[in-house]
Amino acid sequence: MNSIIIIGSGILGASVAYHAAKSGADVTLIDREDVGQATGVAAGIVCPWISQRRNKAWYGLAKSGAAYYPDLISELEQLGEKDTGYKQVGIVSIHEESKLDKMEEKAYERREDAPEMGEICRLSPVQTKELFPYASDEYGSLFVSGAARVEGHAVRDALIRAALKLGAKKVSGNARFIVEEEKVVGVQTETKEFFADSIVSAGGAWAAELFEPLGLALDIVPQKAQILHMHVESDSIIDWPVAMVPFGLYVVPFSGGRIMAGATHENDAGFDTKLTAGGIHHILDKTLDAIPGLAAAEVTGAGTGFRPSTQSALPVIGQVPGHPNIFMANGLGSSGLTAGPYLGKELAKLAMGQPIDIDLSLYKIDEVFRGK
Repeated sequence: MNSIIIIGSGILGASVAYHAAKSGADVTLIDREDVGQATGVAAGIVCPWISQRRNKAWYGLAKSGAAYYPDLISELEQLGEKDTGYKQVGIVSIHEESKLDKMEEKAYERREDAPEMGEICRLSPVQTKELFPYASDEYGSLFVSGAARVEGHAVRDALIRAALKLGAKKVSGNARFIVEEEKVVGVQTETKEFFADSIVSAGGAWAAELFEPLGLALDIVPQKAQILHMHVESDSIIDWPVAMVPFGLYVVPFSGGRIMAGATHENDAGFDTKLTAGGIHHILDKTLDAIPGLAAAEVTGAGTGFRPSTQSALPVIGQVPGHPNIFMANGLGSSGLTAGPYLGKELAKLAMGQPIDIDLSLYKIDEVFRGK
């Protein structure tokens, strides 16, 4: 039986744990529960097909992530995990006409290889308000029926619970490598040592410090995200589509009148968890322009999280240089909720020596490591 230690239990690490346990591995999942983990505060849209981002490596991963979700959710439901925060509700992407033209063109181009995106429909302002009543009278939208909403903490927790049902163990603690004769053989926390055939780093924005004792510097930096929580007195919003608005912002309705709106993309804030007036203003200013009906919503809270980012803005996955038993994926950025479960499945296979469906040469792990 393969034995695997996974460091980090965000959506990526949780997925690795679930898929490894499902394959029969002896799994130990370790997390020190840092404040600001991106998965815990995030909500998002699973809809990579209308993105104007042209990088084929990014799109291939995000597309595979979106296509994988329905199968994963079905598996989790069979294990009794029905609270995942995932539902295919479609999307209305609300923008000015010129932007919608490009988006619609790209959507039809990509649907040839992604039938799961479903129906594509250009909507007038009136038609947009029929689907999303809080929307402006001034903007039309592009509707894509196969898009889904997802709540980070819910799908993460469902994956972890499913992994535990399949025999995995979860440990709270700060993991550090155990090195014997220049080889990493396990990890230790404050209270215990753990040994395994393979070790997986899924530490997100905090992963760099894990590798410092090995003389490796990891070029992963935090990108701060602020997100607003709102509430409206309407039960019907559970059936509304998610909405995308200019400047990369989104509005995601959930049951019970809950709405999440965000998120900022702050590249120079480090691990500063403060909610800022500028960040909140940015979300409200851009969101209320496209969705003015939210002006009457009650603001019930807000949160900050830290996406892991690389200089190339591309994720990386592979074997850590010089350490054949250590594997890592990182740098998912704002694509974490879309691609994380799929990438975790592939990372689990890689750590267990199984064939994978990802071309590792596209996600070059060597480029984010350098000797100190």
